[in-house]
Amino acid sequence: MTTPDQHTYDLTVTWNEGRIGTMSSNKLDDSIKVATPPEFPGGVDGIWSPEHLFVASVSSCFMTSFTAVAGYSKLDFSDLRIISIGTMSKENGKFVMSKILLKPVLTIEDEAKEKKAYRLLEKAEEICLITRSIKSDVVCEPEVKVSVQV
Repeated sequence: MTTPDQHTYDLTVTWNEGRIGTMSSNKLDDSIKVATPPEFPGGVDGIWSPEHLFVASVSSCFMTSFTAVAGYSKLDFSDLRIISIGTMSKENGKFVMSKILLKPVLTIEDEAKEKKAYRLLEKAEEICLITRSIKSDVVCEPEVKVSVQV
C-alpha cells in the first residue's frame, strides 16, 4: 500500500528460457528482457542484465533528482547526458557492485550560471534516494558545458 511516507513499486519477472526472463509491471506499458550477463557462465549477450539495471537505477535516479532540483532552482539547461559505469569486483570471494561512476554532462546557455549548475549537480547526487540506499561507492564527476549561441 502506498502512503505519503511509503511507496511501493511492484514488478514481476517471468522466466522465459535458459538464463532469460521478462520483467514487467502492471503499472507500466513496456516490459524488459533480462538475462545473466555474458561475463558469467550461461550469460547472454545483448540483453539487459541485473547489473545493467542496478547501474541504470542509480543513473536514472540522478537524472530525475537533477531535473527536480533544476526545476525548483529555475536553472535552464538544454541537454543532460549521464555516462554511467558500474564496476563489479570480488570482495571476500564474492562479486559485488563495488563502484558506480556517474559522468553527467550538462549543457547550459548562460555562462554566469555555471557555478549554480555544478552546485545543483552536487545536490542531485546528495538527494538521490537510490544512491542513499545502496552500499556501493557512487562517484560523480560532473561536467557543465556552455553552448555557443549563434
